[in-house]
Amino acid sequence: MTLYFSRLTLKRDPSTDALRQLIDPAERARATDAHHRLLWSVFSDDAGRKRDFLWRSEPRGRFYTLSERPPEPHGLFEPPEIKAFAPALSAGDRLAFLMRANAVTQKPKDPNDRAPNGELRRRKVDVAMHALRHLPGREHAARPGSAHEMSPRQAARFEIARTEAHKWLIAQGDANGFRLDPLPAGDEAAEPDAGFELEHYFTVALPGSRRGRRRGEPRFGVFEMKGRLTVTDPAAFLAKLATGFGRAKSYGCGLMLIRRA
Repeated sequence: MTLYFSRLTLKRDPSTDALRQLIDPAERARATDAHHRLLWSVFSDDAGRKRDFLWRSEPRGRFYTLSERPPEPHGLFEPPEIKAFAPALSAGDRLAFLMRANAVTQKPKDPNDRAPNGELRRRKVDVAMHALRHLPGREHAARPGSAHEMSPRQAARFEIARTEAHKWLIAQGDANGFRLDPLPAGDEAAEPDAGFELEHYFTVALPGSRRGRRRGEPRFGVFEMKGRLTVTDPAAFLAKLATGFGRAKSYGCGLMLIRRA
């Protein structure tokens, strides 16, 4: 299967600028919904087609996509920059990665809730929301050392989110042909988990849901991660790159950007 990696950039002209607050708003929750609609319009040649692309937003109206078909020219974008995505990978190759992901895992619904075959019924949960569910405050954390210093509570929440993201990504690697680079032996100056860094964790209200800090408002969590990895099974790794990681892929999550380390 041929895949296409594309860069899309919003036009800088009066007609696009007049719509910018609608198609590329600064506020995160509104941007998630607006970008979701905008990218679907690029690939919506068939109203009944299922999503066959991943995407990621960047500042200044720029987007990256990985798709099974090249994006069509669109009136709001400059001509798309498109290239075939077919990296030649071998076991042992080292890559730097950047990813925005909604990480989920399966947990038992209830110790007494079993299927007819006796197995526990399970449900998918956001790994950070599940770990943070008993702590007060919102599920938001910024990277330590960012412009806004964190309170002790925020620091504790960030560390929990970081631990859960790291565990989730290790499990993703075990199942999909890669491993995170370990801490170099004897390198006391290196950061812990040198192959992984969590830059941010935040939650976004599902588009169409009620706005505001209301109990029970449907939300999904987003990890902003980067690091280094080693390919162990090139075929499995490439297959996962094509389908994406985690959930909320319609809303800009799941696309792993890679480059040679």
